[in-house]
Amino acid sequence: EGREMHADVVTQHAVVIAGGGPTGLMLAAELALAQVDVAIVERRASQEVSGSRSRGLHARSLEVLDQRGVVERFTSQGQAVQNVAFGQAPLDLSDFPTRHNHGLALVQERFERILAEWVGELAVPIYRGCEVTGFAQDDTGVDVALSDGRALRAKYLVGCDGGRSLVRKAAGIGFPGWDASISYLIAEVEMTGAPEFGIRRDEKGTYAMGPAEGGRVGVVLREEQVNTGDAPTLDALREGLVALYGTDYGLRSATYLSRFTDMTRQAASYRDRRVLLAGDAAHVHSPMGGQGLNLGVQDAVNLGWKLAQVVRGVSPENLLDTYQAERHPVAARALRKTMAQTALSRGDARMDAVRETLTELLRMDGPRKQYAAMMSGLDVHYDLGTGHPLLGRRMPDLDLVTADGPRRVFHLLHTARPVLLDLGEPGTLDVTPWADRVQRVAARYTGEWELPALGAVTAPVAVLIRPDGHVAWVGEGTNQGLHEALARWFGPPRTA
Repeated sequence: EGREMHADVVTQHAVVIAGGGPTGLMLAAELALAQVDVAIVERRASQEVSGSRSRGLHARSLEVLDQRGVVERFTSQGQAVQNVAFGQAPLDLSDFPTRHNHGLALVQERFERILAEWVGELAVPIYRGCEVTGFAQDDTGVDVALSDGRALRAKYLVGCDGGRSLVRKAAGIGFPGWDASISYLIAEVEMTGAPEFGIRRDEKGTYAMGPAEGGRVGVVLREEQVNTGDAPTLDALREGLVALYGTDYGLRSATYLSRFTDMTRQAASYRDRRVLLAGDAAHVHSPMGGQGLNLGVQDAVNLGWKLAQVVRGVSPENLLDTYQAERHPVAARALRKTMAQTALSRGDARMDAVRETLTELLRMDGPRKQYAAMMSGLDVHYDLGTGHPLLGRRMPDLDLVTADGPRRVFHLLHTARPVLLDLGEPGTLDVTPWADRVQRVAARYTGEWELPALGAVTAPVAVLIRPDGHVAWVGEGTNQGLHEALARWFGPPRTA
């Protein structure tokens, strides 16, 4: 805001984030909540998003926003929907043990605007209208060059700069995977004719038309040949319509026209020393199943508190190794599932039979719950060793009774600090050497402990909850393993 910048002035930040899309914004919010000096570099001048992009949020993303106390900002602007499906089989979450037993229909532009507003309230500076053009890292930090000639210096640089990530390429991090097998045109158009709405399929893939805002028509067409090139033209869209429908329905203009493919790749590593990747920069795949935005938001929430602790000197740098260890398998699984859905979108008679079979299987309660929990992000289970089923899983948002009255678990996470929730005899668990970092809350809870897809689990006596809402330790009557868990996740004990 009016600050004079010169090439010989290097602006310092603890963390610089390349890219102010959903992942970059969420990561900035997490770091700001942890009192870390973070800045975003974003090439768009405003938060405008071209076209439809992501159509909404899955249940776990809503929970993650609820953990920070901001979910109502989003739910008030969108529509609660059952938006989970697998290979055209709808998967209902309405009987799941969560307050957010549904998804949210909310276009990406609106999602980003609300997120950006929150990030603004947290006073995160955004360098708009420019991008990261290169960087050099040394033992103490990263020098970051911007396209407008400015230079930044950071302790860490995080690439949230999308599938074609410059940060990933410049770091020399490989991006192995599978080339595109199909490409699609997606558009919002004006037509003078009367288009035939609905989904159609042939042996190559799926295509559809439906009503969009302002009398326009939403179009998704599979292309005859796989195209990976950028900006498609109106002529390409017209040819596609004629090839599949025999007419262009009096196509006049497109307010939005883009191409997507099912290219599927994942970064070989999420980190090279002081440079990290999150969101599409770390994994790309077909949009089928709506996993992209949700994976990115949860990458950010996993990385944010860890990076904050390392930057503040609370935890050793090797805490960052757990970011890749935890998030890489989650994205790898999502990539396989989107590949399966691409195959299922092809439409010869034999694939129809496969789809039919799958739909029958997914109508059964067990498979439905398992796949609904997976596609909605509610089943994520970080491998934190053996023990109670809560270990490594999301902490449910229970209604607790505390000395200060009723509290929801998620309310305890609003400040993004770890919580030791003590539900047993008061005073048996001592966290004094970590009292500056971990809030201890004594509470009572008498209800069921139930997890999506898993069902009822034994009530624990105490749980240690990480800032991302995952359980790091479960107490079953003793403090066995508690101090190890505290030191592993929240740094060494303070000695008086």
